[in-house]
Amino acid sequence: MENFTYYSPTLYEFGRGAEEKVGMLMFLTGATRVMIVYGRNYAVKNGLISRISNSLDTIGIDHIDLGGVEPNPDDTLVREGIRRGRAAHIDGLLAVGGGSAIDTAKAIAAGIGYQGDFWDFFTGKAQLREALPIGVVLTVPGSGSESSGSCVITRKGDDGPEKLSLRTDSILKPRFAVVNPEMTVTLSAWQTAVGIIDMMSHIFERYFSVTTRVEVSDRLAEGLIMALINEAPKALADPTDYQSRANIEWASSLAHCGIVGCGRREDWVSHYMEHEISALYPDVAHGAGLAVVIPAWMSFMAHHKPSKVAQLGRRVFGVDERDDRTAAIEAVASLRAFFSAVLRMPLDFAGLGIDKPDIDTLVRHLHANHGESIGGYYRLSAADTRQIYELMLPQAKAPVE
Repeated sequence: MENFTYYSPTLYEFGRGAEEKVGMLMFLTGATRVMIVYGRNYAVKNGLISRISNSLDTIGIDHIDLGGVEPNPDDTLVREGIRRGRAAHIDGLLAVGGGSAIDTAKAIAAGIGYQGDFWDFFTGKAQLREALPIGVVLTVPGSGSESSGSCVITRKGDDGPEKLSLRTDSILKPRFAVVNPEMTVTLSAWQTAVGIIDMMSHIFERYFSVTTRVEVSDRLAEGLIMALINEAPKALADPTDYQSRANIEWASSLAHCGIVGCGRREDWVSHYMEHEISALYPDVAHGAGLAVVIPAWMSFMAHHKPSKVAQLGRRVFGVDERDDRTAAIEAVASLRAFFSAVLRMPLDFAGLGIDKPDIDTLVRHLHANHGESIGGYYRLSAADTRQIYELMLPQAKAPVE
């Protein structure tokens, strides 16, 4: 285990009726005029925005709205939010929805006090040192953005879209997260499933590490994965099952709050590779893209560095094989079966609606954004990542070392 600093300033208000406390929670951040950031009209139609507004009014907090956040959020609405926020002199953000709304609010919170282009923080041209306080009312679990200091935005440019993440230890972590599992019962099976994939991916990115003797965080990761595997079919069979929804929603926060990554190096290549897919093909949901990327990445690792994949197989899926490579191959098969048979997720480019993926462009953009050699668990060249993208083609076979 390596040295680490862990700090989580997020207060969780979890359970039935939690949204009624939004006004007081926002007051405790010190904000007096906030921007409510949300997606399409669902939160308006079901009365949630109205209830939140009333809660803020009761406590005496002024507010303005910024609706219209789309999946895979881009810089257009972020820039509009920064412009409107400055004009209205806001001093806090309240995100209502899932990861897209939360990440948009985070980018606005980062950019509103900065004199340059907020995108400078994403490219590394500037370092984020302060941001407006952010609160969250979570309605779509999966991204874990309610518990993390990270956000992902796509910039639309003349050279094509560029999807990058900004990760901070604490600056962009929400001050509070309101989590009422009852607000998720209307999610479709598809929305539930892609969220679960996203949660699992956040765990895998930390689980696959070169750091040894991290038994505590290994077991935390494995326990969360096992809990999701157990609860997913229950929630899909009965969307009104409060207890399953509650367990899944809490797993979402724990998966990305940083606790699983304490004391270990992390990977994040699967996310980088998926970001290129959903940047080039914006109709691809992040979780669906990860359902294709993760098994392909693990399949490559089963033939190049199988030890941790084998451990996952033995501890989580009950694989009974002594040979690491064989155990790893069986682990990937078990994961694919769960993604496909239980979650009904695609497993290849064709399942994502991409008949002729532009792998040349995906590889080029991936390494232009993240370097010639990428990955914390296993260093990958452009030739390696090309092989992994090719494993996402229908009927592809894993390369042998």
